[in-house]
Amino acid sequence: MQDFVWLIPLMPLISAIFLMVFSSKLPPTTVGFFGTGSVGMSALLTCNLTWGYLKDPDLFTVSLWTWMKVGELSANVGFHIDGLTIVMMMIITCVGFLIHLFSCEFMEHDKSYARYFAYLNMFVSAMLILVMSDNLLLLYLGWEGVGVCSYLLVGFWYQHSSNGRAARKAFIVTRIGDTAMMLGLLILFTELGTLDIQSLVSSAQVRWQTGDFMPTLACLLLLAGAAGKSAQFPLHTWLPDAMAGPTPVSALIHAATMVTAGVYLIARMHSLFIISPHAMMVIAVMGVGTALMAAFSALVQTDIKRILAYSTISQIGYMFLALGVGAWTAAVFHLMTHAFFKALLFLGSGAIIHCLHHEHDIFKMGGLWKRMPITFASFLIGSSALAALPFTSGFFSKDLILLSAYQLEEFGPILWAGGLLGALVTALYSFRLVFVVFFGRIQTLPNKENGWRIGLPLTILCVLSLVGGYFTLPLSNLFPMETNSHPATWVEVVSIATPLFGLLVAYILFIKIPSRIPKSLTSPQENTISRFLFSGWKLDEFYDRLLVSPYVRSTSILLDEPLDKLYNTIVLVNQKLHKWLSFSQSGRMRWYMVSVAIGFIILLGIAIAIPRGLSEW
Repeated sequence: MQDFVWLIPLMPLISAIFLMVFSSKLPPTTVGFFGTGSVGMSALLTCNLTWGYLKDPDLFTVSLWTWMKVGELSANVGFHIDGLTIVMMMIITCVGFLIHLFSCEFMEHDKSYARYFAYLNMFVSAMLILVMSDNLLLLYLGWEGVGVCSYLLVGFWYQHSSNGRAARKAFIVTRIGDTAMMLGLLILFTELGTLDIQSLVSSAQVRWQTGDFMPTLACLLLLAGAAGKSAQFPLHTWLPDAMAGPTPVSALIHAATMVTAGVYLIARMHSLFIISPHAMMVIAVMGVGTALMAAFSALVQTDIKRILAYSTISQIGYMFLALGVGAWTAAVFHLMTHAFFKALLFLGSGAIIHCLHHEHDIFKMGGLWKRMPITFASFLIGSSALAALPFTSGFFSKDLILLSAYQLEEFGPILWAGGLLGALVTALYSFRLVFVVFFGRIQTLPNKENGWRIGLPLTILCVLSLVGGYFTLPLSNLFPMETNSHPATWVEVVSIATPLFGLLVAYILFIKIPSRIPKSLTSPQENTISRFLFSGWKLDEFYDRLLVSPYVRSTSILLDEPLDKLYNTIVLVNQKLHKWLSFSQSGRMRWYMVSVAIGFIILLGIAIAIPRGLSEW
């Protein structure tokens, strides 16, 4: 199987190219077959690879060819397979396959059906290259490929200008982090002389001491890139607007691909980050701060997809918290369980939108638990896992993160308390969504039932969201073993009870006494605080005043700079010459012959005159 690993990212890439070239000639059935089947084949190959790895857990590297060799820089097109790679590949291909299958029905009436699947396949291929790479240069190629595909998919319905703005925003904001990451890679190469991941981390541990400046600087620059891709403060503002794309795209970005890239990068480079305790603390504080900020914003949103978008930002924050406290396995574990229940919730929201005439406002839905039973079960299970209710997949992973945070020697209880508050708010907004959409007063009637291509992915993800917490990840040989003792019993009891209390509060507010619901939870414009939270803490407005508006004003000032006048003069001269020369193209042969004769005489005169002039000189 090692010899055929390269087929896993290649198959969706070939399908993407095929669909781009022959899109106008292919019927929808063929498009769906190639688009979904290519990812399905990659999923089967990945499952086979995983089965072999579990039987014989030896990491291996497959080098295909030398990509570039310039001076001391040598980069291969090669793939490194270990436990972390296996986990990421399983998430990308298997969850990605379910999203592709869902898309077959959700997007079947779209005029750009083939273009959609081409972009989706290319997205999966780029993400696979990112997680399979054995060197940081190839990883960066996949990193940028994911960014380009997100731009294409978020702005898929480009006919609406708002979608184009959302796509550009996602592209530009993530480029800020990508630029910082590139600087980090340059520092690592300059200091260590290699970008091969295994060689690099080994050299870093030998050359640098814990707390040195250079590894801290490199880690912070890599963290900036991770924060951009994984939508963490202060580079998170692109993600809520990215809901402009089709709902399955939102599921793919939020669950299986793009937002997990930053978590993967830090986990992959964990040996480097261990050298920098300051960077680790920044990661932990960034994670818990982002988790709280996004959770409170989700609490007052009315668009079903924006609620889930802020939820994703918050849950990725928990993963960063785990990374910051050194709970590497807990971070990857939550990444996996989050992929299950967040894909389930996004696809469930897509099923609702699909049946409710593309309605997004949760307060214009209501009473759907009888009319859409599969979708109701999906949302109930997905929201329970999101809220970390006992015995769901999210419970095991989030509880492990909170307990790991509490055991941190410095600031551990503070980080634990912040994560606990986020868990309370998460339960509250999760079941606010469930109770309003499925038990509220009926506002819009479904126009049709969903087919099996929507129902089957939801059913499978329901099962994974329930049992995923019992999976054992093959990461014991990769990450250092945690030596901390188990915290006091009351800590675990409080961690378990907090989401249950949030569920109880949501039940009282939205089921028991719905007439007394605070206006701020139903009408975001009710007061200053709800408006502030609804706007995402007004960070977009802050960035607009600080960066965007000054830049736009500066461009208007420089619009008529003197240098432009010089260039414009050259353009005008060429336009005039073109106009004069066009008169000579009369179509009359005799004028062409006269012109040739005159030109010949002039050239002959020049040829005779120049040698004479040179000889006299």
